[in-house]
Amino acid sequence: MDRAILQSHLALAEEHVSTSKKHIARQRELIEELERDGHLQLALSAERLLAQFIKLNALHIAHRDRLRRELSG
Repeated sequence: MDRAILQSHLALAEEHVSTSKKHIARQRELIEELERDGHLQLALSAERLLAQFIKLNALHIAHRDRLRRELSG
C-alpha cells in the first residue's frame, strides 16, 4: 500500500483510539451516576455496553499498531 495512504489510515486509526478512550471514560462516569442514583439494572446494562466499548478499543489499538509497524518497516 502507498505510504501516503498508510499515513492517512494511521491518522484515522489514531483518531478512533482517542475517541474510543473518551467513550470508555464517559461510560464509566455514567455507570457511577446510575449506581449512585440507585438505577442498578440500568447500570448493569451500561456495564455490558462498556465491555463492548473496551473490546472495540482493543481492536482499534491493534489496527493502529499494525499500521505503525507497516509504516516503520
